[in-house]
Amino acid sequence: MVIPTHRQPGHGLDALHRQAGITFLVVLFAMAIAGIALAGTGVLWQLESRREKEKELLFIGEEYRRAIDRYYDKTPGAAKQYPEKLEDLLQDKRFPVPVHHLRRLYRDPMTPDGEWELIKQQGRITGVASKSREEPIKIAGFATGQEDFEGAESYAKWRFISNGNSLPSAPVAAPG
Repeated sequence: MVIPTHRQPGHGLDALHRQAGITFLVVLFAMAIAGIALAGTGVLWQLESRREKEKELLFIGEEYRRAIDRYYDKTPGAAKQYPEKLEDLLQDKRFPVPVHHLRRLYRDPMTPDGEWELIKQQGRITGVASKSREEPIKIAGFATGQEDFEGAESYAKWRFISNGNSLPSAPVAAPG
């Protein structure tokens, strides 16, 4: 029986080790590509989520503005009044049968606690604004009555203030 004294390259265990190393590198490279793709997807999902919250903020802010306008317009007597608290928009008890200017109180979609900054004049609510200091994605192309939102450096600058009447304004589509 003849025992070989040297191994030929490309045969046996050396070839298996080399092939396993290349396979390992290919798997590592594929995992890196998948990680980059998932990170990109996460960024896009976060951006889209924020855009949806912006739409929701615009819709809810306009709901509050119109409800405050209606509350003001329907004030019994000559001296018009704004609400003292947001709950007054749910049940306006100034009438024998309470009037509902808003179906429910909405949370601020841009803040974790959902609390609004209340814009007041003489102790009464004339509008609402988000407390978020984040920079908006939307910077132009706002609806009628929202032109002053253009170029705002934070959502807190999007102030939904009653104009003292409930003249019909352009309807705002519900988010989604």
